[in-house]
Amino acid sequence: MAIRQPRYSKEEFAQRGDALYDSQIRSQVEEGNHGKIVAIDIETGAFEVADNLLTASKLLCARVPDAQTWFVRIGHSAVDHFGARSLRTKP
Repeated sequence: MAIRQPRYSKEEFAQRGDALYDSQIRSQVEEGNHGKIVAIDIETGAFEVADNLLTASKLLCARVPDAQTWFVRIGHSAVDHFGARSLRTKP
């Protein structure tokens, strides 16, 4: 199995993923999916929604085998966190 390598800097990866989510994907997935994970291919805009990172990643990679994957947790400012502070975004 070939190991996928990132083709973008960390900054460009984040910028592309966030831009796709905000401009094209958010309106399609937010209602009824709070807390779920969106896996986004930053090159094609293809995405999958699932309850956890692994499932979202597997679903996306089944469709786009060489995906450059960016993850977003719906309704939160980050996918994961450490500590007791809430990551929910304010409406």
